[in-house]
Amino acid sequence: MRRNFVKRKLKEGKPSIGTWIGIGHPDIPEILGNLGLDWFVFDTEHGPHSIERVQQLIQAMGASPTLPLMRVPWNDMVLIKRALDIGPYGLIIPWVNSKEDAENAVKYCHYPKSGGLRGTGPRRASNYGLDREYFDVVDEEILIGVQIETEKALKNLEDILFVDGIDVAYVGPMDLSMSLGVFRQFSHPKFSKALDTIIEKAKAASVAPGIHCTIGNINDYIERGFQFNSLTSDTDLFLYGAIQAMKGIKGWKPLESAPAAYLF
Repeated sequence: MRRNFVKRKLKEGKPSIGTWIGIGHPDIPEILGNLGLDWFVFDTEHGPHSIERVQQLIQAMGASPTLPLMRVPWNDMVLIKRALDIGPYGLIIPWVNSKEDAENAVKYCHYPKSGGLRGTGPRRASNYGLDREYFDVVDEEILIGVQIETEKALKNLEDILFVDGIDVAYVGPMDLSMSLGVFRQFSHPKFSKALDTIIEKAKAASVAPGIHCTIGNINDYIERGFQFNSLTSDTDLFLYGAIQAMKGIKGWKPLESAPAAYLF
């Protein structure tokens, strides 16, 4: 098993940049895997990917130094077990709202030797049994990220983040802003205060704060103290590139429906 350089980077207080993969064709991670991003998150909560498809997408990254991660659909022992067995180097786990939720997330990711509940049958993750050191190192190498996306999670933040084994507190801005009653108002004082609280409490717990970024705000979030930062998603990257290219064509104007974030 490769050592998880993303975990090392975060522990050293450095920012780590990746993107989310929602397009289910192996060409996407194969192409983007040449760019030098630290990680991809294959999304199976809101994305259309099946477990079989994510395995194929990870296999397409064989020549890339980028680490594959995965967002599971739910904080569920069976879903997490199946996800880890196809070989990602970490999981993003949604809707973690309490200490118990966080403890369960860690238990589901770790084997009993580390106090966890993960069943023993890693298949591809252990190179089909050929990786003899897999069980010795996996619990240290798997990155565990919990999503902070509700007002309830904010109230329980210290209890969540001080659970041993949590590596990343990842903010979903859309869900969090909706839960706080300021949907998509990312400059609203209530939302801004929530981000400051997450950064402060994550740092105190030696957990890396992370957030889903746009192309326009990622540097601001890094300067603010966020470490595990997504450079939007594969879809947005392709849209942005296409719109920027087409803006260079004389006489061409973007459709009024084109997302404003891509037109700056």
